[in-house]
Amino acid sequence: MKIHESGENYLEAILILKQRQEHVRSIDLAKAMNFTKASVSRAVNKLKASEYITIDDNGFIELTDQGFSLASRIYERHRFFTDFLIYLGVDETVAAEDACKIEHVLSIESYQAMKAYLTKVKQIDDK
Repeated sequence: MKIHESGENYLEAILILKQRQEHVRSIDLAKAMNFTKASVSRAVNKLKASEYITIDDNGFIELTDQGFSLASRIYERHRFFTDFLIYLGVDETVAAEDACKIEHVLSIESYQAMKAYLTKVKQIDDK
C-alpha cells in the first residue's frame, strides 16, 4: 500500500519517540510534531487501518514489522541527507529541515548513488 509523506513523517516520529521513551501515545506524537490531537488521531487511525501500527488498550502505539521497516528506511534517509547537507556546509538546522523534504521524494536509485558517492568522498577525505 502506498503511504503519503505525512504518514511517513508519523511513522518516523513514532520510531524516534520509541528510541527515547518506553511508550508512545497519540499525545506524545501531537507534542513532538506540534499538531493538534484531532489531526494526530486521524493519522493514527489511518496508520492502524493500513497495519503500520497497533494501539493497545492503554493507547500505547507500536510499529508493526511493516511499519518499523518503513520508518527505519525513512529515518535512515533523513539522517543521511542531514549529514550530507552538513558535509556540504549547510547549517545544521537548515540541513535537518531540507532532509525532511528530500527523504520523501528522491528515488531509491538517486539515494543509493548519493550514498555511494559520499562514502567514496569521505574515504578520500580521511586519507
